[in-house]
Amino acid sequence: MRDETAEPNDADAAHRSLSEDARVDEMYRRVGSLAEVPEGELRSFDLPGLRVAIAHVENELFAFGDECTHEGCSLAEGTLGDQEDTVVCPCHGSEFDLATGEPVGGPAVDPVPVYAVRVTDEWIDVGPPSEGGR
Repeated sequence: MRDETAEPNDADAAHRSLSEDARVDEMYRRVGSLAEVPEGELRSFDLPGLRVAIAHVENELFAFGDECTHEGCSLAEGTLGDQEDTVVCPCHGSEFDLATGEPVGGPAVDPVPVYAVRVTDEWIDVGPPSEGGR
């Protein structure tokens, strides 16, 4: 029988964010609603130990680390590239492929991690790193 009064086995339980409590299953965490990321835009969400950016392009979502590998600027504050298949860092113009995280321009040489992403009942769920990411 499960003890409903047991304390979580997590030293940071008192500092849990909404996103951490929104675990969908063992692999995915709910980050927000689909309405929060309009078509053609970027948004950032906090997960435990991770800040993830979501891009919504042509009815497809891309999830990737929100920190530029050049100097740590927020990619969600950047823009989509001309072909809308990249994100451009607002600080120094590094450009990363949305699907693979690989840098395609600018001073960054290391890729950003990319994550599995899915939509369930109009909610965005982010999962483990994708094959294209590191």
